Amino acid sequence: MGTTTEQTAEGPADTTTLLRFATAGSVDDGKSTLVGRLLYDSKSVLADQLEAVEQASRNRGRDTPDLALLTDGLRAEREQGITIDVAYRYFATSRRRFILADSPGHEQYTRNMVTGTSTAELAVVLVDARKGVVEQTRRHVAIAALLRVPHVVLAVNKMDLVGYEESVFARIAVKLTAYATELGLPEITAIPISALAGDNVVEPSANMDWYGGPTVLEHLESVPVSRDPSGHQARLPVQYVIRPQTAEHPDYRGYAGQIAAGSFRVGESVTLLPSGNVTTIAAIDALGVPVPCASAPESVTVLLADALDVSRGDLLVPTGAAPELTRRIEATVCHLHERPLVVGAHVLLKHTTRTVKAVVKDLPYRIDTAHGLARRPRPESLMANDIATVVLHTSEPLAMDGYAHSRRTGSFLLIDPADGTTLAAGMAGAAFTDGCGGGL
Repeated sequence: MGTTTEQTAEGPADTTTLLRFATAGSVDDGKSTLVGRLLYDSKSVLADQLEAVEQASRNRGRDTPDLALLTDGLRAEREQGITIDVAYRYFATSRRRFILADSPGHEQYTRNMVTGTSTAELAVVLVDARKGVVEQTRRHVAIAALLRVPHVVLAVNKMDLVGYEESVFARIAVKLTAYATELGLPEITAIPISALAGDNVVEPSANMDWYGGPTVLEHLESVPVSRDPSGHQARLPVQYVIRPQTAEHPDYRGYAGQIAAGSFRVGESVTLLPSGNVTTIAAIDALGVPVPCASAPESVTVLLADALDVSRGDLLVPTGAAPELTRRIEATVCHLHERPLVVGAHVLLKHTTRTVKAVVKDLPYRIDTAHGLARRPRPESLMANDIATVVLHTSEPLAMDGYAHSRRTGSFLLIDPADGTTLAAGMAGAAFTDGCGGGL
């Protein structure tokens, strides 16, 4: 079970760092209350928001603010007492800035959790201390594993309702940590909390002196954040070709986009895909200013030494470190739409800035995320919230990395060519090896 003792001992985090994290939990596990407690105790709630929540709480006969109302924004959410949509919250402390994706907990909104967690670097999974690990808890941990979330916090909530018993916490933590390890998750940090009472959320709990680890906020502030691991090969999807054709710059031709991974330098040899043409970076402009190098996730304009045919959707990579071009893609997808996905379906595949035609050739198996990523072979179709392995054939070659190596250039969307509806979110490569700990 991971802890952050050594990380917090290193001193305060850089206030310029940004942590994207997601929350997930079964219905009534107290997720909305936890998010509300984080915002309330970290003083990240505006005065008018707090006043509105206090008034709504009084109308319901409560003497104290119902912190769940800070996050349950939709009317349907407030009426049903559950989270339906993914809500993004922005807040900051003196040590770090945060973007929080508050994801739904109900099984029918699994696709919403996939959306909210897809860009997260940390996931907070809640468990009700009275109920322990339930099917939806296992599903949430499995999705975090599928999406390669590097850090997971197991927040054992409602400890006040079990007398703050250490044995209850230990039993849940051991069980879920073992399950997460089987799925290949690299780090699990278990924290006993009471979101309603505020124990170990922002401030340490006097009721659980047997626990010596960090609070939820302390862990969020100190967990390592890597915007772009140096081991990732450089990738720049071309988004726009810039040709101002002014008297000052009559021959200017730049290729603009956001660097998806790695770094590029002036003078570096690069290859353009899918054409395979090799050239050299003549200059790099960042916000109109020439720079010697640039790294992900900067948005830049690159000028090349040779006049080549480059357009939106092309991929700029270092020569000698290019992904293989392929028309056959095996991937794990989460189906997002009510319309079923079947073998033979014609779709559009959007990868970075490139969109090509594709056909669903095979559905080898559906993944049962509630039972240790068990494989259910040959489903007839994929329905909303289904996660499965698919085989796609594309009309044009694509330069796609494995999702395990790059979440940016290893992911894609499947789109209905008739009306532009997003059908599925995909991750290139098979979900797991037979041992469940392997990669894409």
